[in-house]
Amino acid sequence: MCSVIHLEQLNQAYGKEVVLKDIQLQINKGEIYGLLGPSGSGKTTLVKAIIGGLTPISGLIQVDAVQMPNLKKLNDIGYMAQADALYDELTANENLAFFAKLYRMQGSYRKRRITEVLQQVGLLSDKHKRVEHFSGGMKRRLSLAIALLHEPKILILDEPTVGIDPVLRNQIWNSFEQLKKAGVAVVITTHVMDEAERCDRLGLLRNGSILASGTPNALKEQAGVATIEEAFLHLGSVQS
Repeated sequence: MCSVIHLEQLNQAYGKEVVLKDIQLQINKGEIYGLLGPSGSGKTTLVKAIIGGLTPISGLIQVDAVQMPNLKKLNDIGYMAQADALYDELTANENLAFFAKLYRMQGSYRKRRITEVLQQVGLLSDKHKRVEHFSGGMKRRLSLAIALLHEPKILILDEPTVGIDPVLRNQIWNSFEQLKKAGVAVVITTHVMDEAERCDRLGLLRNGSILASGTPNALKEQAGVATIEEAFLHLGSVQS
Protein backbone atom coordinates (compact mmCIF):
# COMPACT_ATOMS: atom_id res chain seq x y z
CA MET A 1 0.00 0.00 0.00
CA CYS A 2 1.02 3.61 -0.59
CA SER A 3 1.62 5.58 2.62
CA VAL A 4 0.12 9.08 2.66
CA ILE A 5 0.65 9.94 6.35
CA HIS A 6 3.89 9.09 8.10
CA LEU A 7 4.75 9.93 11.71
CA GLU A 8 8.05 9.17 13.42
CA GLN A 9 8.72 9.56 17.14
CA LEU A 10 6.21 12.40 17.43
CA ASN A 11 6.14 14.16 20.79
CA GLN A 12 3.91 17.04 21.84
CA ALA A 13 3.48 18.90 25.11
CA TYR A 14 1.50 21.80 26.53
CA GLY A 15 3.90 23.41 28.98
CA LYS A 16 5.18 20.62 31.19
CA GLU A 17 2.32 18.27 30.32
CA VAL A 18 3.34 15.72 27.67
CA VAL A 19 0.26 14.82 25.60
CA LEU A 20 1.80 12.72 22.80
CA LYS A 21 4.66 10.30 23.43
CA ASP A 22 6.83 8.74 20.71
CA ILE A 23 4.00 8.28 18.21
CA GLN A 24 4.94 6.01 15.29
CA LEU A 25 2.21 5.77 12.67
CA GLN A 26 1.70 5.09 8.98
CA ILE A 27 -1.66 5.56 7.24
CA ASN A 28 -2.20 4.39 3.69
CA LYS A 29 -4.08 5.60 0.66
CA GLY A 30 -7.53 4.05 0.39
CA GLU A 31 -8.01 2.97 3.99
CA ILE A 32 -10.09 4.04 6.97
CA TYR A 33 -7.83 4.42 9.99
CA GLY A 34 -9.46 4.89 13.38
CA LEU A 35 -7.92 6.48 16.44
CA LEU A 36 -9.75 4.95 19.37
CA GLY A 37 -9.45 6.24 22.90
CA PRO A 38 -11.23 8.00 25.76
CA SER A 39 -11.46 11.76 26.17
CA GLY A 40 -8.05 13.19 27.07
CA SER A 41 -6.10 10.37 25.42
CA GLY A 42 -4.51 12.68 22.82
CA LYS A 43 -6.68 11.96 19.76
CA THR A 44 -7.49 15.59 18.95
CA THR A 45 -3.92 16.75 19.52
CA LEU A 46 -2.69 14.02 17.19
CA VAL A 47 -4.99 14.94 14.30
CA LYS A 48 -4.22 18.64 14.75
CA ALA A 49 -0.52 17.81 14.48
CA ILE A 50 -1.12 15.81 11.28
CA ILE A 51 -2.85 18.73 9.54
CA GLY A 52 -0.14 21.14 10.67
CA GLY A 53 -2.24 22.94 13.25
CA LEU A 54 0.44 22.22 15.84
CA THR A 55 4.20 22.09 15.54
CA PRO A 56 5.52 19.13 17.55
CA ILE A 57 8.32 19.57 20.07
CA SER A 58 10.10 16.68 18.34
CA GLY A 59 9.55 14.07 15.66
CA LEU A 60 8.53 13.97 12.01
CA ILE A 61 5.14 14.43 10.32
CA GLN A 62 4.87 13.86 6.57
CA VAL A 63 1.80 14.03 4.35
CA ASP A 64 2.47 12.70 0.84
CA ALA A 65 6.20 12.87 1.68
CA VAL A 66 5.87 16.61 2.46
CA GLN A 67 6.92 17.67 5.94
CA MET A 68 4.18 19.36 7.93
CA PRO A 69 3.22 22.07 8.68
CA ASN A 70 2.85 23.08 5.00
CA LEU A 71 0.14 25.49 3.85
CA LYS A 72 0.01 24.19 0.26
CA LYS A 73 -0.63 20.65 1.50
CA LEU A 74 -3.80 21.77 3.25
CA ASN A 75 -5.54 21.83 -0.16
CA ASP A 76 -5.30 18.03 -0.19
CA ILE A 77 -6.80 17.63 3.28
CA GLY A 78 -10.39 17.83 4.44
CA TYR A 79 -10.60 18.46 8.20
CA MET A 80 -13.57 18.35 10.52
CA ALA A 81 -12.86 19.53 14.06
CA GLN A 82 -14.76 18.56 17.21
CA ALA A 83 -16.10 22.12 17.48
CA ASP A 84 -18.19 23.30 14.53
CA ALA A 85 -16.67 26.33 12.76
CA LEU A 86 -19.80 27.66 11.06
CA TYR A 87 -21.39 31.05 10.42
CA ASP A 88 -24.72 30.93 12.24
CA GLU A 89 -26.15 33.96 10.43
CA LEU A 90 -25.64 32.28 7.03
CA THR A 91 -27.62 29.45 5.46
CA ALA A 92 -26.13 26.01 4.88
CA ASN A 93 -25.75 26.85 1.20
CA GLU A 94 -24.06 30.17 1.99
CA ASN A 95 -21.63 28.52 4.42
CA LEU A 96 -20.60 26.04 1.74
CA ALA A 97 -20.30 28.79 -0.88
CA PHE A 98 -17.99 30.72 1.47
CA PHE A 99 -15.68 27.75 1.99
CA ALA A 100 -15.80 26.92 -1.73
CA LYS A 101 -14.38 30.39 -2.44
CA LEU A 102 -11.57 29.76 0.04
CA TYR A 103 -10.71 26.63 -1.95
CA ARG A 104 -10.98 28.67 -5.19
CA MET A 105 -13.70 26.41 -6.56
CA GLN A 106 -15.33 27.95 -9.61
CA GLY A 107 -18.64 28.07 -11.47
CA SER A 108 -20.54 24.89 -12.27
CA TYR A 109 -18.08 22.70 -10.38
CA ARG A 110 -18.68 24.68 -7.19
CA LYS A 111 -22.47 24.49 -7.58
CA ARG A 112 -22.36 20.77 -8.31
CA ARG A 113 -20.15 19.97 -5.32
CA ILE A 114 -22.33 22.02 -2.95
CA THR A 115 -25.39 20.06 -4.06
CA GLU A 116 -23.54 16.73 -3.87
CA VAL A 117 -22.24 17.20 -0.33
CA LEU A 118 -25.57 18.52 0.96
CA GLN A 119 -27.18 15.39 -0.48
CA GLN A 120 -24.47 13.22 1.04
CA VAL A 121 -25.10 14.48 4.58
CA GLY A 122 -28.88 14.68 4.26
CA LEU A 123 -29.21 18.47 4.33
CA LEU A 124 -30.30 19.25 0.78
CA SER A 125 -33.86 20.15 1.84
CA ASP A 126 -32.44 22.48 4.52
CA LYS A 127 -29.94 24.30 2.33
CA HIS A 128 -31.72 27.68 2.63
CA LYS A 129 -32.17 27.44 6.42
CA ARG A 130 -29.94 29.63 8.56
CA VAL A 131 -27.48 27.65 10.65
CA GLU A 132 -28.61 29.36 13.86
CA HIS A 133 -31.79 27.29 13.52
CA PHE A 134 -29.94 23.98 13.08
CA SER A 135 -29.80 21.30 15.73
CA GLY A 136 -26.42 20.15 17.00
CA GLY A 137 -26.57 17.08 14.78
CA MET A 138 -27.36 19.18 11.71
CA LYS A 139 -24.37 21.41 12.44
CA ARG A 140 -22.13 18.33 12.63
CA ARG A 141 -23.45 17.19 9.26
CA LEU A 142 -22.80 20.60 7.70
CA SER A 143 -19.24 20.58 9.09
CA LEU A 144 -18.75 17.20 7.44
CA ALA A 145 -20.10 18.56 4.15
CA ILE A 146 -17.52 21.38 4.30
CA ALA A 147 -14.70 18.88 4.90
CA LEU A 148 -15.83 16.87 1.85
CA LEU A 149 -16.48 19.86 -0.40
CA HIS A 150 -13.16 20.16 -2.28
CA GLU A 151 -12.77 16.38 -2.82
CA PRO A 152 -9.67 16.00 -0.63
CA LYS A 153 -7.23 13.10 -0.98
CA ILE A 154 -7.03 12.86 2.82
CA LEU A 155 -10.02 13.25 5.13
CA ILE A 156 -9.38 13.81 8.85
CA LEU A 157 -12.45 13.76 11.05
CA ASP A 158 -12.50 14.36 14.81
CA GLU A 159 -15.50 12.45 16.20
CA PRO A 160 -17.63 13.26 13.13
CA THR A 161 -20.83 11.41 14.08
CA VAL A 162 -21.41 12.78 17.59
CA GLY A 163 -25.07 13.83 17.86
CA ILE A 164 -26.10 12.18 14.58
CA ASP A 165 -28.95 9.67 14.59
CA PRO A 166 -28.10 5.97 13.94
CA VAL A 167 -29.70 5.75 10.48
CA LEU A 168 -27.84 8.78 9.10
CA ARG A 169 -24.66 7.70 10.90
CA ASN A 170 -24.79 4.43 8.98
CA GLN A 171 -25.31 6.30 5.70
CA ILE A 172 -22.33 8.54 6.45
CA TRP A 173 -20.15 5.51 7.18
CA ASN A 174 -21.24 3.99 3.87
CA SER A 175 -20.05 7.20 2.19
CA PHE A 176 -16.68 6.85 3.98
CA GLU A 177 -16.35 3.37 2.49
CA GLN A 178 -17.07 4.76 -0.97
CA LEU A 179 -14.38 7.41 -0.47
CA LYS A 180 -11.96 4.67 0.58
CA LYS A 181 -12.69 2.79 -2.65
CA ALA A 182 -11.87 5.99 -4.56
CA GLY A 183 -8.44 6.03 -2.89
CA VAL A 184 -9.09 8.60 -0.17
CA ALA A 185 -7.32 8.08 3.16
CA VAL A 186 -9.89 8.58 5.93
CA VAL A 187 -8.69 9.18 9.50
CA ILE A 188 -11.38 9.16 12.17
CA THR A 189 -11.16 9.69 15.92
CA THR A 190 -13.85 7.93 17.90
CA HIS A 191 -14.72 6.37 21.23
CA VAL A 192 -17.66 4.43 19.72
CA MET A 193 -16.90 0.72 19.54
CA ASP A 194 -19.16 -0.18 16.60
CA GLU A 195 -17.49 2.55 14.53
CA ALA A 196 -14.07 1.18 15.50
CA GLU A 197 -15.12 -2.21 14.09
CA ARG A 198 -15.77 -0.60 10.70
CA CYS A 199 -12.23 0.77 10.37
CA ASP A 200 -9.65 -1.06 8.27
CA ARG A 201 -7.05 -0.46 10.98
CA LEU A 202 -7.10 1.03 14.45
CA GLY A 203 -4.65 2.79 16.72
CA LEU A 204 -5.54 2.30 20.38
CA LEU A 205 -4.57 5.53 22.12
CA ARG A 206 -4.24 6.06 25.87
CA ASN A 207 -2.39 8.75 27.83
CA GLY A 208 -0.76 10.05 24.65
CA SER A 209 0.68 6.70 23.57
CA ILE A 210 -0.43 4.21 20.94
CA LEU A 211 -0.88 0.91 22.79
CA ALA A 212 -1.29 -1.10 19.59
CA SER A 213 -2.13 -0.69 15.92
CA GLY A 214 -3.68 -3.14 13.48
CA THR A 215 -6.92 -4.45 12.05
CA PRO A 216 -9.80 -4.86 14.51
CA ASN A 217 -9.58 -8.64 14.20
CA ALA A 218 -5.81 -8.66 14.69
CA LEU A 219 -6.10 -6.54 17.84
CA LYS A 220 -8.77 -8.84 19.27
CA GLU A 221 -6.64 -11.88 18.48
CA GLN A 222 -3.57 -10.23 20.02
CA ALA A 223 -5.49 -9.64 23.24
CA GLY A 224 -7.30 -12.99 23.10
CA VAL A 225 -10.73 -11.38 23.46
CA ALA A 226 -13.99 -11.10 21.51
CA THR A 227 -14.53 -7.33 21.31
CA ILE A 228 -12.52 -4.18 20.59
CA GLU A 229 -13.53 -2.76 23.97
CA GLU A 230 -12.06 -5.81 25.72
CA ALA A 231 -8.94 -5.56 23.55
CA PHE A 232 -8.46 -1.93 24.53
CA LEU A 233 -8.84 -2.72 28.23
CA HIS A 234 -6.55 -5.75 28.04
CA LEU A 235 -3.78 -4.06 26.08
CA GLY A 236 -3.97 -1.04 28.36
CA SER A 237 -3.57 -3.16 31.47
CA VAL A 238 -0.63 -5.05 29.94
CA GLN A 239 1.26 -1.80 29.29
CA SER A 240 0.39 -0.11 32.59
